[in-house]
Amino acid sequence: MEELENKFTQVAELVKKVKTQPTDKELLKLYGLYKQITIGDINIEKPSLLSFQAKTKYNAWYNLKGKKKVDCIQEYVLFAVEVIKKYGLKEN
Repeated sequence: MEELENKFTQVAELVKKVKTQPTDKELLKLYGLYKQITIGDINIEKPSLLSFQAKTKYNAWYNLKGKKKVDCIQEYVLFAVEVIKKYGLKEN
């Protein structure tokens, strides 16, 4: 598990350095998985309907409620690698 967590940490840093910003859908998937991995099941109140961005982020995380950490790490790493390959990394 430690090796997998190290890989997650490395990939989470790399995905921040992509040349082009991923789509909103891709960012929400990464966000939800990241929160489920680092915090666990959602622990905040549902935002109001007027806060569209907050609500979409909430839903991305909420939809992963109960999913095992190891499964989320595996999914995050695979998806983040796809995103990195798709957009490339910034020089430097």
